[in-house]
Amino acid sequence: MTTINIKSASREDLVDITREVADAIPPDGDGVAVLFTQHTTCGLTINENADPDVRHDILLFLKNTIPQFYDGFRHFEHNSDAHLKASLMGSSVIVPFENGKLLLGTWQGVYLCEFDGPRTRSVIVKILR
Repeated sequence: MTTINIKSASREDLVDITREVADAIPPDGDGVAVLFTQHTTCGLTINENADPDVRHDILLFLKNTIPQFYDGFRHFEHNSDAHLKASLMGSSVIVPFENGKLLLGTWQGVYLCEFDGPRTRSVIVKILR
């Protein structure tokens, strides 16, 4: 098991962690990398890594759909939106690898989805062969 520590730069951020995940897999062999974050206000996803507008558009949609200050939210920390967004994105992803290489599509990257930053987050990487 490996733990990757990631620093987000803003309250809401999609941080490309593909390189860190690739570095955590064995240099040879086949299997899957199970990624999991133990935080309740960030998530993980796989999406396009070529055009940064995709990250912008994802964050914009989530921010507009679930605003931070929504009438009726009760959570005193004012981060109920972050909990909801993290639940929608999910706390884990699974990435297969072969011969030491991630089997992501041409335009795919692995992202930590920060919704309550900036913070340092950890992602557990468990290798299954």
